[in-house]
Amino acid sequence: MSDVVQRVTEFRNDFQALRQEIGKAIVGNQEIVDGVLTCLFAGGNCLLEGVPGLGKTLLVRTLSQVLELKFSRIQFTPDLMPADILGTNLVMETPSGERMFKFQPGPLFAQIVLADEVNRATPKTQSALLEAMQEHTATIGGTQYKLPEPFFVMATQNPIEMEGTYPLPEAQLDRFFFKLLLKYSTLGDLKEILSRTTDATANPIGKVMDGGRIEAHKRLVKEVVAAPHIKDYVARIVLATHPKGEHAPDSTNRFLRFGSSPRGAQCMILAAKVRALLDGRYNVSFEDVRQSAFPTLRHRLILNFEGEAEGVEADQVIAKILEHVPTEPSAAKAPAPAAAPKR
Repeated sequence: MSDVVQRVTEFRNDFQALRQEIGKAIVGNQEIVDGVLTCLFAGGNCLLEGVPGLGKTLLVRTLSQVLELKFSRIQFTPDLMPADILGTNLVMETPSGERMFKFQPGPLFAQIVLADEVNRATPKTQSALLEAMQEHTATIGGTQYKLPEPFFVMATQNPIEMEGTYPLPEAQLDRFFFKLLLKYSTLGDLKEILSRTTDATANPIGKVMDGGRIEAHKRLVKEVVAAPHIKDYVARIVLATHPKGEHAPDSTNRFLRFGSSPRGAQCMILAAKVRALLDGRYNVSFEDVRQSAFPTLRHRLILNFEGEAEGVEADQVIAKILEHVPTEPSAAKAPAPAAAPKR
């Protein structure tokens, strides 16, 4: 048991160290920073959405500076092609004069990949990330290549309403562990940003950990206990996102066209395990699940026409679902009390 306590303590210390180093460059947005680190230690990919200038790219670049991992940035544009991301086979000439194909890896062959403004590329180019994000492999010219571990994709995008963007397909959205929404800075944060960026002072950022330590923490996260009643609760939350299902509340049936996939349930459990570790616990609580529901489900819920017409946000539907789904399954299935017989 002492070994487990030591590993949990090391995880919490490393997480806090990453927070502090990233905080040297990123002002505020503590929830966003914690969400990105949760994705890292849970082994998932992260989608950051916000208008330009809120520090999305800076956050990813800072993360690459505090981790001893190979970093690659891909600027997505409408003319970007899949081969520009994956790499291609080039014809090379040997010293003896023979010609042969040699694979030239693209920027995807890194450990932290920043897909900057991913929704500005065409769907054909966006699809080049699908295999890498799920299987951590890339197939080029009939040959499958293994990507280096740990492998972590962080994508940024501008809101869909902005011109010149291509909405990500549902299959690719589902491969993101979290969708995090960056908001405008508060007055205090904005003044601190001005002080840091317009003065001559510099705050160097140091390395915190390498890939081997990250992989060890990822194994620890999976060892955290999620009891059967917790898994049952997560399953009922996900089923409550499916319109016309037996667990669906009125808000789901009214505003949603499609609900979450099983991958959403898996991500919710893993995110809850990270939250439990940060709280010094070795088992997941209901509150861990509720706090993890919003970033794991908001990009997996597809609104119907009525939901879009009324300007309903996915987070509003998730909040209604959490109010509707009880922690105990018996409460959800309890029959209504029988009416008293008339005399």
